[in-house]
Amino acid sequence: MRDEKAASILVHLAADWIAREAGRQTLITPTRVDIGRDRKNATIFVSVFPDSDTPNALAFLERNRDEFRQYLRTASRFSILPFVHFELDEGERNRQHIDEISKDI
Repeated sequence: MRDEKAASILVHLAADWIAREAGRQTLITPTRVDIGRDRKNATIFVSVFPDSDTPNALAFLERNRDEFRQYLRTASRFSILPFVHFELDEGERNRQHIDEISKDI
């Protein structure tokens, strides 16, 4: 239960930070979070639109992850502040592809 709440808070805070810090040309949406058992590491999965901007968006997020961690320090009350990594959510991309295929049927 605590891990689910922490993941929900991290997704919300990531969305808030990305909305303020990222450019307006690319839509970056955090979709889910995986938190390690020791709560020292967290992986935030994101989807990016348009797909052509995915490498730039992931580079931006990785380059600014220390700034995001500073934002977490001020905006959250986590007892252990996790080290954050950003990854592309392939599951979301696969779901969208399945939706496209099902529309053709």
